[in-house]
Amino acid sequence: MSTQVATSAPDDIAAPRADPEADRAGRRRIVGIALMCGAVAFFASLDACGKTLARAGVDPLVTTFMRYAASVAMISLFINPVRTPGVVKSRRLPLQIARSLLLFASTALNFLALRYLQLAETISIQFAAPLTVALLAGPLLGEWSSRARLMAIGVGFLGVLVIVRPGVGGMHPAALLCVANVGVYAFYAIITRKLAAYDSTATTMFYTGLAGLALMAPLLPWIWTSPASLTHWALLFGVALFGTLGHWLLVMAHARAPANVLAPFIYTQLLWSVTLGFLLFGDVPSRWTVAGAMIVVGSGLYLLAQETIRREARPAA
Repeated sequence: MSTQVATSAPDDIAAPRADPEADRAGRRRIVGIALMCGAVAFFASLDACGKTLARAGVDPLVTTFMRYAASVAMISLFINPVRTPGVVKSRRLPLQIARSLLLFASTALNFLALRYLQLAETISIQFAAPLTVALLAGPLLGEWSSRARLMAIGVGFLGVLVIVRPGVGGMHPAALLCVANVGVYAFYAIITRKLAAYDSTATTMFYTGLAGLALMAPLLPWIWTSPASLTHWALLFGVALFGTLGHWLLVMAHARAPANVLAPFIYTQLLWSVTLGFLLFGDVPSRWTVAGAMIVVGSGLYLLAQETIRREARPAA
C-alpha cells in the first residue's frame, strides 16, 4: 500500500511569505548580469571587427578614429551643454584630458596588437589590468593592499608571463603592445576613480572621447586610406556600433546590479573571444594562453572576493 504524502501545511503552521521587494531585486540582478554578458559580447565583436580590418590593411589608427568619432557623436546626443547645463565645467580639466588621451591610447594599442595576435591572447593579457589597478591604488590613491592581495597580484602577473613567454620563443612581439595597454588602461581607471570626487559622471562621459578625437582630427589627412569595399565600411560601422552598444549595456547593467555581482561576468568576454576567433579566423588558443588566462582570471576573482568580504565586514555608517 502506498503512502500518500500531504501536500498542504497544517493550519497552525504559517507558510513563509514571499518578499516582493527581494523578488524584484533578484530579477533586477539577473537582468543586470544578462546585460553585462551582452556588453562584453559586443566588446568581443568590436575586437573581431578591428582585427578583420587590420588584416585587410586598414590602418588601426583609422579604425580608432572611427571608433571615437561615433562615440563622441552618440554621447553628444544625450550629454551636451543644452540638455545638461554646466556639463562642460570640470574642476580637474587636466585630469579629464589625460583620461581621454589614455583611453584613446589604450584603444589604439589594442587595435595595433590585434593585427598580429589572436582575440583570446589580447583579452587574456588585458585581464591583468584590474591587478595593475589594485597594485597602483596604494601609492596613487592610498588604497593599500594586504599581503594576501599582493601575492594574488603577483600570481596574476605570472599568468601574463605564461601567456607571453618572453625570451623562450613565445608569442609575437606585438604582445608587448598588450602589456603596454594594461599599464595605460590601469592609469585610465585610476584617474577615473580620482575624478569621481570632483566631477559628475555626465561631465566625465562628455570628455571621454573628446581629447583623443581632437588629437586624431589634424592627423587624419595623413593616415586616412579610404576603405576598399563596402565590407570594410560595414566593419568600421560595426566597430562604432558595437563599442557604443557595449558601453550602453554596461551602464544599464550597473544601474540594476552591484559592481561586485557583475564583475565576475566580465570574464565571459574570454569565451566570446575564443569563439569568434575560431569561427572567423580559425584561431585555436595555445595551451600556454589557456593556462595563463586561467591564472590571471583566478587571481582577479580572488581579489574580487576579498574586496567583497572587506566591504561586507565594513561597519555601516
